[in-house]
Amino acid sequence: MREFPFSRFAESNPEALALVDPQERHWTRGALAALTNGISRALRGAGLQTGDILAIVAPNCMEYMAWYLAATQVGLYVVPVNWHLTPGEIAYILVDSGAKALVAHSRLAQAVLSALASMAVPPPVLVSIGAIRGFVPADEFISGHSGEPVRSVELGRVLSYTSATTGKPKGVVLPLKDAARALDMAIERRVSTGLPLETQAHLCTSTLYHGAPLEAASIALHMGHLLVMTDGAPPETILRLIGKYQVTHAFVVPALFTRLLMLSDEVRSQARVSSLRRVVHSGAPCPTEIKRRMIEWLGPIIWEIYGATEGSGTQIDSEAWLKYPGTVGRPIPGTRLKIIGDDGRELPPGSVGTIYMTRFAGDDFEYKGDEEKTRSCHLGEFFTVGDVGYLNEEGYLFISDRKADMIITGGINVYCAEVENELLGLSSVADCAVFGVPDRLLGEAVVAMVQPRSGVVADLALKRQIQASLATRLSREKLPRFISFESAIPRSATGKLQKRRLREWYLERQRGAKRQERDRAAQ
Repeated sequence: MREFPFSRFAESNPEALALVDPQERHWTRGALAALTNGISRALRGAGLQTGDILAIVAPNCMEYMAWYLAATQVGLYVVPVNWHLTPGEIAYILVDSGAKALVAHSRLAQAVLSALASMAVPPPVLVSIGAIRGFVPADEFISGHSGEPVRSVELGRVLSYTSATTGKPKGVVLPLKDAARALDMAIERRVSTGLPLETQAHLCTSTLYHGAPLEAASIALHMGHLLVMTDGAPPETILRLIGKYQVTHAFVVPALFTRLLMLSDEVRSQARVSSLRRVVHSGAPCPTEIKRRMIEWLGPIIWEIYGATEGSGTQIDSEAWLKYPGTVGRPIPGTRLKIIGDDGRELPPGSVGTIYMTRFAGDDFEYKGDEEKTRSCHLGEFFTVGDVGYLNEEGYLFISDRKADMIITGGINVYCAEVENELLGLSSVADCAVFGVPDRLLGEAVVAMVQPRSGVVADLALKRQIQASLATRLSREKLPRFISFESAIPRSATGKLQKRRLREWYLERQRGAKRQERDRAAQ
């Protein structure tokens, strides 16, 4: 029988503080373990078996972690659903994953109920955190089930959904047989970086529906760390929590760095941040100057991880990054990297090509229901998510371009094809191209070049009409922040959009407009 790491800490010291949620509710290890065990037994009692799917639609909260721990403790896959999605997008993931159970927070009841109403066959088990019509309240679902420790033969895993270039999300399925070994290796990797165990406190500022923050938060609990969670907290609150709970390490997206640096020098100088030992950022490109300023403020404790839902690839500390600014680091121990050219051959240092890597745990993945996509992204034991870059002579990886046709805005992946498909469905649009441009706060902003149909007036009213129409079918982060009307959208001889050239053309045009404004102001 497999022992759950968190259970070991809970049994040895049940009174120790385990979790502080966004409302600053406190949960001891013993209380969290008892709730987790009760949920595990209730899930089994409801008929869920090893390998079945539990979907969660909830904001960051204590209950999220309890349900995640409970499901993975008894060999279930957990699908974290992005609650910013539209009801139709939520329904697609529930159907595609084959979820047997859905746990939803009452705060998101409207979107969840709309999603379920569009499904021919909803998940058979519906549990609510709070009250949702037609759902069994969590307390009632768990009632009568023992909080005594649960021993399982096989552990569960996250089944995250990541968008494909077709615009439809794909589930990344990892084998359950490797779950225990992967967890052990992830814990060992954290220990090997010099982080003590029970004396540490981990701050989670990112949404748990992303795989990396959820993994980091759960591993913190499995290592006996205190987990402090936020849910869209302002930077002042984050600094207060760091000081109050003596946070030693945190997982963040680069957008938080920008918001922290926008605080006054006085506020930042008074912040109690000396307890911090390591701050890890990932999920989006971090502007070089922003990262340099963070290192100057907090010291050489900033780490970066590069990877994807399919697997992490590299990591780097502050000292190495200052030596090679812009790099995302060297391979994580256990991971190997290759740069492959268009001819399928490995490229030498300094040559730009497609980045291929292996998973550090030695396991593999498949895209749910898409054998062709799974096959096409692999090259032997190596896989790619389509990112382009190069290795320098010392083996440090530099990203030249992000995943094909993908925008990362505020840590959220937005695929151009999905937005373009919706635009082309509008009667006012003849052609379009969607891409990302650098944004100081979000990392990247969504831009849509639109060619109106003949006879349609390209004005502010049309922009508003397009944005309003898209808002009914796309989640907020996918909506174009900028719409540029064009007489024609340049395409190659084969009809393909050349996004890199369009992006450069758009940015140069914007720079030209700013120069003209400065010249007029100087006159």
